Amino acid sequence: MKAARRKALPGDRVAPESLPVRVSNPDKVFWPDEGYTKLDLVRFYDFIFPKLKPWMKDRLISLKRCPNGLAGKCFFQKEKPDSMPADTPTKRIVHENGIRNYVVGGKKETQLALANLGCIAVHVWGARAPSPRQPDWLCFDLDPDSGKFADAARAGVRVKSALDALKLVSFAKTSGKKGLHVFVPIRVGPDADEVRWFAEVLGTKLATAYPRELTMEGSIAKRKGRVYLDPFRNGFAQTVVSPFCVRRFPRAPISTPLEWSEVKPTLDPGVFNISTFEARLAKPDPWADFWKSRQDLKPAIAALQRL
Repeated sequence: MKAARRKALPGDRVAPESLPVRVSNPDKVFWPDEGYTKLDLVRFYDFIFPKLKPWMKDRLISLKRCPNGLAGKCFFQKEKPDSMPADTPTKRIVHENGIRNYVVGGKKETQLALANLGCIAVHVWGARAPSPRQPDWLCFDLDPDSGKFADAARAGVRVKSALDALKLVSFAKTSGKKGLHVFVPIRVGPDADEVRWFAEVLGTKLATAYPRELTMEGSIAKRKGRVYLDPFRNGFAQTVVSPFCVRRFPRAPISTPLEWSEVKPTLDPGVFNISTFEARLAKPDPWADFWKSRQDLKPAIAALQRL
């Protein structure tokens, strides 16, 4: 497939031989319309890793491998691939259907090796390796059935208002595709089942209050143009894409932290992509205080139980 003439990328300044991993098939085109290759993906992660690292450090990772980029199929893998560097950190997790040795993030070599295997996005657990059942964030994944980010933005404002009422500080980011993610940093303590329960109950109350806009309906066919407030990213062993990761979508967009003032229906999340993101980094990080804002979720759980 003939590649398009591509834009300059920040990773172009990095010689392939200087990367800490060897890139196989570096010229394989991952984004045909833009002409971006696998090497471009690996070099971007080399460039962005200082910003990405805090969101991967000690966190378990599920692999979504897309060896042909936007073309072909992807597949999920929980077990650490044999081809990963020998010193790749792992965490042994016992599931009902078996044992898996998950990759643990935090090292640049780990992330670049994953990108070399076709892991375009970074799918991270809500918990870290030392306490895999106790997340340190709560997440709402707002998925607009219309496919319009404008609907997700309006839903995000509804979610923020509800969290404000519960005295919980929240942060928003683009999913990198059509949706919006709303995160709440929490102190380690509640089990994943409690955190998921909180998200389910709050989402149900919001969907009841705004039935024409929001839904908790798991069936896509029954959403009827509404925004799905997916609470299940909070369940044990469930994942969400990390801030600053690349998505398998046209223009190679980045899941980008936002100021709440930026969460508007007019925002085009595709403007944040691997060819433009260096300019975005020149602005203050909207999530700079995320880890300083860890909150005790228990009072909010109690308040929700009383409603």
